[in-house]
Amino acid sequence: MRMDSIQLRAMGKINLGLDVVRRRPDGYHEVKMVMQTVNLFDRIGITVQPSPGIHITSNLPYLPTNENNIVYKAAQLLIQTCGIEQGVSVSLEKHIPVAAGMAGGSTDAAAVLYGMNRLFDLGLGRRQLMELGVRLGADVPYCIMRGTALSEGIGEILTPLPAMPDCWILIAKPPVSVSTKFVYENLRLDELSHHPDIDGIVQAIRENDLEGMCALLENVLETVTIGRHPQILKIKQFMKEHGAINALMSGSGPTVFGIFSDERETRSACEKLRETDLARQVYVVKPFNP
Repeated sequence: MRMDSIQLRAMGKINLGLDVVRRRPDGYHEVKMVMQTVNLFDRIGITVQPSPGIHITSNLPYLPTNENNIVYKAAQLLIQTCGIEQGVSVSLEKHIPVAAGMAGGSTDAAAVLYGMNRLFDLGLGRRQLMELGVRLGADVPYCIMRGTALSEGIGEILTPLPAMPDCWILIAKPPVSVSTKFVYENLRLDELSHHPDIDGIVQAIRENDLEGMCALLENVLETVTIGRHPQILKIKQFMKEHGAINALMSGSGPTVFGIFSDERETRSACEKLRETDLARQVYVVKPFNP
């Protein structure tokens, strides 16, 4: 018997390393980065409706609930691609910081593709869902795959990696939002004298070497975002002063994560960070691997 509703967790991600290799003639940037899913998630509920249409509700009143929302676009893509005649109602309970470098929108879209595939018994495999997902955004295929992965091309060439070394992760988003488009447009690739050692990060993960991996954490987009939002650097320094092995901005920012080996130290740093005005959204999470 086919289900008429499904509840899903849409997991966020961090970038353990992010390099931009080149800007292509079409304006897209080719990247080389290490992605990691974390156990901070949005809750997605999808219900089949007898009549056509896509209806979205959210706990955040400022989020669009029309075709300007990537969740709407994901549902519309499957309806059109697979000839679905019924409609869907999607409830979106956001916890991943918005416009913050954690693929919050992409992971919600990935969950909708996955959930509707099951609800309507479409029979699409993971690879087919990932191929559809890249039409919505470069991070969507990864958010369907999840876990630890090397991401190349515009983000669509994915190589699964062993799970990152066990640790605790402190996540903090300062009270600013960052435009990914702005960051990439203002990245001066020809002026960079140094690039992150992505291969070294991958090797450290393969060797389950937490200290070695943390020593190489680097994100080339910090060269743009930190200049515009210096509080990102202050959060990184705060985390390292309170026990983080290392700290880094995720994606195009402004979210910062710190990696800790000790749970008590992580939670202590979390409480102290919440007492400052550096960040409004602060979470302690673990890496997630399916």
